[in-house]
Amino acid sequence: MIKITCEAKKITIKGHANYSEKDDIVCASVSSIMYTTVNALMRFDEKSIKYTDEHDVVTIEILTDSNENKVLITNMMSLFKELASNYPRNIKIESEEY
Repeated sequence: MIKITCEAKKITIKGHANYSEKDDIVCASVSSIMYTTVNALMRFDEKSIKYTDEHDVVTIEILTDSNENKVLITNMMSLFKELASNYPRNIKIESEEY
């Protein structure tokens, strides 16, 4: 199961969806949403976040409180919530600040 924790200044995504051994569309969806958001955040201001990807744990630390950051993070969390509602056995949002 993928667990997503969103605190005031930090988002952690960890685990594996285990939807399928061959083509895990849930894991691919989470990765796509996360990488698209991280890339967009860094295009606005590469110093606005600190991003680490350590195998099965991704951490995004928000360093700047800009309107762009808030909109992109809120959008990412909305997409994760929608995905979690469709795949509740594979994704859990543990806490949410956005």
